[in-house]
Amino acid sequence: MRFQTSLANEPQHKDVVTCVTWNTTEEIYSCGDDHILLKWNLITNETTKVTDFPNDFYPTDLHYFPKLQSSIKKQGLDILLISTADGKFHLVNKNGRIEKSVDAHKGAIFSARWSYDGAGLLTAGEDGQVKVWSRSGMLRSTVVHTDCPVYCALWSPDSNQILYTSGKNLTIKPLAPNNKPLKWKAHDGLILKAAWNSSNNLIVSGGEDCRYKVWDTYGRQLYCSSVHDYPITSVSWTPEGDLFAVGSFNTLRLCDKCGWSYSLEKVRTGSLFNISWSSDGTHIAGACGNGHVIFAHTVERRLEWKNYEATVTDRKSISVHNVSDDTWEKLEFPDRVIRLSFGYNHLVVITPTQCHIYSTKNWNTPAIFDLREGTVSMLLLAERHFVIVGKSYFTLHGYDGRLLCSPKWGGMQPETLSPMFVSTSCDTLAVRDQVDDRGSMVQCLRWNCDANILAAIQDTRLSVWYYPPVLHIDKRLVKKTVLVKDISEFGKTPVIVSFVGNHLGIRRTDGSLVNCSISPYPSVLHNYAASSNWSDALKLCRLVKDPILWACLAAIATHAKELNTAEEAYAAIDEVDKVLYIQRIKEIPVAAAKVAEVSLLAGSTQDAENTLLQNGLIYRAIMMNIDFYNWTRAMELAIKHKTHIDTVLYHRQKYLNDFSKTETLEMFLQLHNEVEIDEEKITAKERMELEAEQQNYSIK
Repeated sequence: MRFQTSLANEPQHKDVVTCVTWNTTEEIYSCGDDHILLKWNLITNETTKVTDFPNDFYPTDLHYFPKLQSSIKKQGLDILLISTADGKFHLVNKNGRIEKSVDAHKGAIFSARWSYDGAGLLTAGEDGQVKVWSRSGMLRSTVVHTDCPVYCALWSPDSNQILYTSGKNLTIKPLAPNNKPLKWKAHDGLILKAAWNSSNNLIVSGGEDCRYKVWDTYGRQLYCSSVHDYPITSVSWTPEGDLFAVGSFNTLRLCDKCGWSYSLEKVRTGSLFNISWSSDGTHIAGACGNGHVIFAHTVERRLEWKNYEATVTDRKSISVHNVSDDTWEKLEFPDRVIRLSFGYNHLVVITPTQCHIYSTKNWNTPAIFDLREGTVSMLLLAERHFVIVGKSYFTLHGYDGRLLCSPKWGGMQPETLSPMFVSTSCDTLAVRDQVDDRGSMVQCLRWNCDANILAAIQDTRLSVWYYPPVLHIDKRLVKKTVLVKDISEFGKTPVIVSFVGNHLGIRRTDGSLVNCSISPYPSVLHNYAASSNWSDALKLCRLVKDPILWACLAAIATHAKELNTAEEAYAAIDEVDKVLYIQRIKEIPVAAAKVAEVSLLAGSTQDAENTLLQNGLIYRAIMMNIDFYNWTRAMELAIKHKTHIDTVLYHRQKYLNDFSKTETLEMFLQLHNEVEIDEEKITAKERMELEAEQQNYSIK
């Protein structure tokens, strides 16, 4: 992957360009020391002068109001925030008219930013102060007082904290009172720029020590670059947090979120004082010291799937190479490519207005449907469907383009999701809790492309769950079906980028791609089970003699209700109780009861109860709930069907006596006074129920 850069033949500004910002994905504003506000259109390649500012108007930062709050947009708030060297910030409309000017700092303002929620803005300046203002320009509070200038200040993703620079240090300051700030030495020279991404919650900083560094929110260094020739003057994340750009003198670098570099472009721009990404993460605009505004588009993004390789060769074209027969396909699109994903014999491509779905069997007629909005932040593929995540929606689609569903959950914030926090398989969607994000032990996870196998990296360990549904079948088998492997040789924070067959592609922190292999037998076992080839599955396990493989077969066979296979598999891993239970199931003479017991073995209590009730086995359904100490449900069934109320009361009282407890359930306290409990009658009635079952429901 690299940047494809473009510059005008002649600079449109007559002096240094200090700041740029995006209005739409095709429209940019720029401002500089020539006191001119320009508007650039990437479709028509036109540059328009919006307005001339006064001669004492020297802009230092420019930020367009974020588009996350549609309700605020409807109120007509469509404002540019511009800070200047005289200590003022200005609210400017799109036509260039200054709506309001506020005298905010003594000395220059270096940073001015709208909050993510649109409720306010912050400014930071030469006087060492950081101030928070309402969106109309009223001062709310001065949150930081330092002895040195603050060259950069930023909002946290939740707008509840502020990150600011002070000399060689970075500081995260909570806005809530009585919360201590987190401060750490980040560079050996003055820090000039920093960026905090809302999707991955990582921080990148650059300074006069000619290095850029990546940090987490605890101040831990995740990456440190080599020394550059000149100070780092600008850094900026893509909205999705998978890439960031670094600017220096005549230098533009594209980097992965881990810090390693994709490409280095030497451009004639002078110092790059500011970099801004488009909302779709495909373009950047840069403010140049020689009066130019540089534009760059990410190209040569390469994806691999088995024997196919797809490469974005231009803004509107993709080349697909089949390496097995050396054939090529060139796909052209009416608009630029924003997102693409390759897997499960399908290539899905997102443009600003449409989704194109190609099959590896037919590259000529894709399935196409229109998108709700042009900004797509995530595209994930599974075996039967794929996920599209936009700024305000989350949808699942089939490979025919049909909308399957639009999942929703409490605290849903699609704009802050990243692929690290979302995973999907053929039948399951997993999303990390966005309200409570404390479960951060797993750094990354990925489903196998060929089988229902899940791999995850936890610190320096690779964990592979060979059959994740075992969690719903038999929790005792979870530890017996997982492989834990030390991968400390791969360095800090490695990332799984692919999981095909028994091979995992792992990206190290330095950007190198290494291969890690696991046993090929679990995938073969999954294939046998999918085709109900249980004899070959047993032969495989007998040959390999691996306890993990036997445990997987036990869970898979139980889920498929294949008792003979499950019995041998449980015996091989010394699960004696399960073997005896299966043997007891085989001896049950009542067909429906046998089916219900198999459902219980597979962990589905509700299915077992439904089977019993549908076949008129009320007594067995009641006793099943009693065996599980589900007393309330047992009594509900007895009352509903007007039978065995005294039986439930009898077993409940026996349970309380055995454990020396007193009755606390209101339902049972009331019925004890209304129903007579006769042990002999209850025992006789239970015996009659069993005899009637054998006569009426037994297997012939």
